[in-house]
Amino acid sequence: MANKKTAISIEKPLFDEIEALAEELDVSRSYLFTLATREFIQRHKNQKLLDAINAAYKDSPEINNEERLRAQMKSKQRRVLKDQW
Repeated sequence: MANKKTAISIEKPLFDEIEALAEELDVSRSYLFTLATREFIQRHKNQKLLDAINAAYKDSPEINNEERLRAQMKSKQRRVLKDQW
């Protein structure tokens, strides 16, 4: 995969933290930026997926409604079984 060079502006305190972390991890700043960017992109993709899942379930019956229906089904099942015995 081809590499691309880029120039970015970063506030000095953040740059100092990046520099210190890269040194602590014994990696280059470029590699640290690559790792951080990949993680950020993955989190963004995960958030989009979660939003899509939540949107798909948004139209599903509410939990309280489901609990009420479940209770009604159990009650009816008891009556049916009681009548059979």
